[in-house]
Amino acid sequence: MSAVGASRGSIRRVIEEAWAKPRLRGRSEVRAAVEEAVALLDAGKVRVASPRGAGWVVNGWVKEAILLYFLHREVEVVEIGPYAYRDMIPLKTDLERAGVRVVPPGTVRYGAHLEPGVVLMPGYVNIGAYVGAGTMIDTWATVGSCAQVGRDVHVSGGVGLGGVLEPIQVEPVIIEDGAFIGSRCVVVEGVRVGREAVLGAGVVLTASTPIVDVRGPVAKTTRGRIPPRAVVIPATQPRRFPAGTYHLPCALVVGDRKASTDAKTALNDVLRRFRGTVPGS
Repeated sequence: MSAVGASRGSIRRVIEEAWAKPRLRGRSEVRAAVEEAVALLDAGKVRVASPRGAGWVVNGWVKEAILLYFLHREVEVVEIGPYAYRDMIPLKTDLERAGVRVVPPGTVRYGAHLEPGVVLMPGYVNIGAYVGAGTMIDTWATVGSCAQVGRDVHVSGGVGLGGVLEPIQVEPVIIEDGAFIGSRCVVVEGVRVGREAVLGAGVVLTASTPIVDVRGPVAKTTRGRIPPRAVVIPATQPRRFPAGTYHLPCALVVGDRKASTDAKTALNDVLRRFRGTVPGS
């Protein structure tokens, strides 16, 4: 199969068959299909996960292509200006044509897609990630493999958005349009942050982190999903063990983002109102 003229359906079929039958993975047509799939990822023509209605659909064959790409690549030295790298995945190129800004030593791996208007400070975007137009990835922030970041998102300094490649059908980390992710937040294990939500500095979200909504008269606990326009701060909950009671991390939904304010102002308002009354604050 050549990279020119190969249909997306035929590429998918070759990759899925090679994933199911490892003995096929060394064939030239498999290598060509994998290269084409990663080129499509790099160009933003396919995605690891795609929005559909109110939810998201995982394109498992694209994850398979990324994993096969690692298998087919060899480690090599790449020198760019004063920098030298030794890796199996090349760096993304054509940044000017893509309309994105990358501040040294910010790094984007080939196979990640940045829409026009993205600004990457000295941070890192891994293969399979997708970053929407107008989004800021601030200093020392990491966008892990396959993470999906929407448009007009602010990913503050030191944030860690985890990568999720396996299991194949598991959703990656998803940050929807307009969200604000505060400094030193960690979002991993396929957690989804809803549209225009605000995470205060230091919020840690894993698949098992309790998300406690205290906006109503009765607290409601969920996991894995931050509601749209919710304002969230870090907190703790007591939990009793045989050796004693300990306070474990949770995320506290304390308010809603106001339409009249930007994310930072909304967060500051909430912190002023709740300071000293939130368990663990």
